[in-house]
Formats: sequence, C-alpha cells, structure tokens
Amino acid sequence: MDKEIWPIERDIFYRPGRMKYVRKILKPSGCVFCTSATKKESLQTLCVYKTQYTQVVVNKFPYNNGHVLVLPLRHTGDLLSLTEAEYTDLHAVLRLSVQAVKDVYNPNGLNIGMNHGATSGAGIPDHLHYHIVPRWHGDLNFFPLIAETKLVIEQPKQTYTKFKKYFQKNG
Repeated sequence: MDKEIWPIERDIFYRPGRMKYVRKILKPSGCVFCTSATKKESLQTLCVYKTQYTQVVVNKFPYNNGHVLVLPLRHTGDLLSLTEAEYTDLHAVLRLSVQAVKDVYNPNGLNIGMNHGATSGAGIPDHLHYHIVPRWHGDLNFFPLIAETKLVIEQPKQTYTKFKKYFQKNG
C-alpha cells in the first residue's frame, strides 16, 4: 500500500444495516434471550443446546465464525444472583461449549468473557451471557477499525447447523 495515499483512498465495505443494531434503532421487544429460553432449540432462535438452567445460542452478530453465547435461562443481569445450581450448570455448559468450539472450528485460541453491566459494554445488560469467540493466527486486521465492520464468512445458519450436530452427539 502506498503510504502517501493512506488513509485518504481505500476500499470500503459498507454495512449500513449493522449501524442500526449498534445504535439500537432496531430494538426487539422484550429480551431476545428470554424469548429463546421459552422456545425449543431451533434455527429461528439460534439456540443449539439447553439444560435445566442454561442455553447456548449462536451469536446473530458474530465477531468471528463460531461465535456462541452461553447464558442462564433465567432473566438476570447479575452473576451473583444465580443460585448455586444455576451457577454450576452455567459453568459446566460454558466448559462444554469451549470444547465444542475447539472441536468444530479448530481455532488457534479463544476469547471467553462477559461484560457485566451496561457500563462495562454489555449490549444486553439485563441478561448476563458469556461470549466464546474462536481466534486464528492472522485474524486481526484494521478492517473493523477503519470500516467499522467485521468480515465474517459464515452465516449464523451455517454455524447453527454445525453446533446443533455437535451438541446432539456430545451434549
């Protein structure tokens, strides 16, 4: 790249629909996680696995291929409000989901974490959830910074199908 023209001239990949989500213009009614919790596992809800207290959902707006969320069925934004049984189950399913991501996507590493509360950056602060994001060597670039867009090559439907098959066999 010619250093004299950067950053003035560059190719840009536009995703204006993503900004509606980021700016909360398209606000769903109610909690999307609670909606998923009350329904069966399905492509519509992107829920691939459920236990008595926990569900695993494919992220509708993934940071990378294979990005899943692990969350309690009960609506709460506070980790400390979980019962011992809910907490134990959540973390057992988190562990199972880490193994699923490793087995299905074979990443070089993972980001695993939770933004606890709105101030910490949680997009849905009233229903706590862990993110598991697979990472590969070289997947970091400036595209998300300069174009405010992350390029993900897999549709959530494809991710759902892969994880659904995995959890049916191993869950």
